[in-house]
Amino acid sequence: MPTKTLAAAATALVFLCVSAPVAAATDGHGIYGDTTDKVVTLAGFCIMGFFVVFVCTMSAIYGHLEKRKDARKASQATLSDGRWRGGW
Repeated sequence: MPTKTLAAAATALVFLCVSAPVAAATDGHGIYGDTTDKVVTLAGFCIMGFFVVFVCTMSAIYGHLEKRKDARKASQATLSDGRWRGGW
């Protein structure tokens, strides 16, 4: 392993080992507060909703880009001269 990669891995390991007791010192309350079943369920629904919206949005963008590509290819095909099709 290169020296820089080894140094970065060692630094990350030391940071994680030092910060673990600090994270556990709040008795698991975290930034949001107590972690109840309702909080966990709501977080799960939010994550599922995000991925649904993300997939739908990316599919719409992809479809739009495919239409543009097909239109560009069609316009290039009509503008080209038939004598030059076929290469050599």
